[in-house]
Amino acid sequence: MATPTESTSIREQWAARFGSAAPKIVCVGLNYRDHASESSFELPTAPLLFGKFANTLCGDGDPILLPPGIGHVDAETELAVVIGSVAESVPEAEALSYVAGYTCANDVSARDAQFGDGQWFRGKSYNTFCPVGPRIVPREELDVSDLRIQQRLNGELLQDSSTRHLIFSVPELVAYVSRVMTLEPGDLILTGTPEGVGVFRDPKVTLGDGDLVEVEVEGIGVLRNPVREAS
Repeated sequence: MATPTESTSIREQWAARFGSAAPKIVCVGLNYRDHASESSFELPTAPLLFGKFANTLCGDGDPILLPPGIGHVDAETELAVVIGSVAESVPEAEALSYVAGYTCANDVSARDAQFGDGQWFRGKSYNTFCPVGPRIVPREELDVSDLRIQQRLNGELLQDSSTRHLIFSVPELVAYVSRVMTLEPGDLILTGTPEGVGVFRDPKVTLGDGDLVEVEVEGIGVLRNPVREAS
């Protein structure tokens, strides 16, 4: 388990800025064509949503903790949308006005649990499995329609793509999710990951104790997290 400092620091920052230490974390699966292809899934006809709880949150520099016997674990680089105001059934044309800004996110995934269960909830929900950071860039300062997005593991480039390859754009996602649930300040939408994740490589690449994961989105910065075995 994470220490109190590791588990609460990012939540304290979120509470100070947005008034909530437990934001909703809405994730979008298979939102890059190349990732859907490498996963052998059909392209979705609507955003494929799943979620994480606030227990998964950790910040830049915090360790990703691997429980004993967890099996194969992947990092996934993602652009994250940070909601700035209450959004309920908003039209796509107005969706960006409800966005506070953007940050980097890492949708850490325990594949044995994810694929073994036949649904994604448990494999995505372990403590520390959603690092975010290193900062939130205000919406007005960043055009997210074509940003380079990368993941490096111990300096080796695993994922390298652009947000122009998103199947569903940021405005589409905000509008779609807001028709499902009321979005509130501080809520996060993780927009999906491109190809190159470790489980679909040959040979497979899994996270292990002592690794360093770097998730980078152009214009935002680099989110760095060491990987540690949980005691």
